[in-house]
Amino acid sequence: MMTNLFSIFDPSTNLLNLPLNWISTFIGILFIPCLFWLIPNRHFIFWNFILNKLHKEFKVLLSNSNSNGSTFIFISMFSFVLFNNFLGLFPYIFTSTSHLTLTLSISLPLWLTFMLYGWINNTQHMFIHMIPQETPTILMPFMVLIETISNIIRPGTLAVRLTANMIAGHLLMTLLSSIGPNISFYFIIFLIFIQILLLILESAVAIIQSYVITILSTLYSSEVN
Repeated sequence: MMTNLFSIFDPSTNLLNLPLNWISTFIGILFIPCLFWLIPNRHFIFWNFILNKLHKEFKVLLSNSNSNGSTFIFISMFSFVLFNNFLGLFPYIFTSTSHLTLTLSISLPLWLTFMLYGWINNTQHMFIHMIPQETPTILMPFMVLIETISNIIRPGTLAVRLTANMIAGHLLMTLLSSIGPNISFYFIIFLIFIQILLLILESAVAIIQSYVITILSTLYSSEVN
């Protein structure tokens, strides 16, 4: 049962033994017409409002001279994750963000970049950051060990957090939809109502998790400056 349940997250479309489901990660961009970005309609104004808010927030968190260029990296990351999270809510569409393959591919390069930049350009600051102020001398080796471990597991926690949250809701909706046909009409109506509520909840989770992974990456970036 568990194998069949988790098989909903497996790539199922193959061509010459190559999984084609991963194309859905990027193919949505091809269906966005160029004129959509040029004509100021209500959808464009709303999306532009969100991006401006994120730009201002990330700029405050980064608080350095290069923050204007850095914010676009995190805004692009937010848009990419949000698009794939919402894409997975549609029937028969592969949910790429429910796989550690994609989430680790996002978080691990970012973390490695931050660490290399920090240790090469701000070595003294990185050493200072490993020991909080007013730490007793006897606890300093333990604090260094704890901070080192917490830094090492950061890409894993970012990836697992996003993957686990996307899997949980999809599994719950799959379990509810797999209930046998021998149920009453009123129970079917109740299940449809519950599925609608879960779909609304999953939409909120898709937005929140996109924001969480982006804001945490921004905070990790600000620590190395």
